[in-house]
Amino acid sequence: MSRHPAPDPGRRSEQSRTAILTAAAELVAELGFAKLTIEKIAARAGVGKQTIYRWWPSKGAVVFDAFLAADQQASGGSLALPDTGDLAADLRAVLRPTVDQLTDPAFDRTGRALAAEVLTDPALLREYRERMLDQLLAATRDRLRSARTAGQLAEDADLDLGVELLYGPMYYRWLHGLGALDHAYADRLVTAALRALGAPEGGS
Repeated sequence: MSRHPAPDPGRRSEQSRTAILTAAAELVAELGFAKLTIEKIAARAGVGKQTIYRWWPSKGAVVFDAFLAADQQASGGSLALPDTGDLAADLRAVLRPTVDQLTDPAFDRTGRALAAEVLTDPALLREYRERMLDQLLAATRDRLRSARTAGQLAEDADLDLGVELLYGPMYYRWLHGLGALDHAYADRLVTAALRALGAPEGGS
């Protein structure tokens, strides 16, 4: 009599988790965040509501995890900035794809909904900071620090300010719909930030 291996609970859990995140991503794009419910996510994923609540405290947390999973898949899971020795080129290589993401209609609806939820949900804000934003800012700061050590920036360059100059204006423009958000704008941000950080004129 043939014996069948016992079902692997871990595998079932991972399959359910993937189905939930996929359902959340699809539904928020189809319905918008306001009309999204845990019940609808559960029905689309083929799981019970309690399965979702066992892993996530709110629909915002589910959508954030779905967003994070998609972002990690697109980036290969690494937030480290390239270090080719050409700082301006390395920063453009990061900011241009970020602009592309922000202007992608598939991202825009989910991104704005998450931005609103993060501002009103302290627990979700903490998750967003710890699992995404702080890591991105730290990786960018590390790249600027290596450039400063290499003499490509002023010795007293304020790296925290530099990070804000790179990302702050871009997200401000995206959130408020102020002007074009494209590669040319990303390149202007890089130029302005490097000038503020004391990069040599005409240098990288």
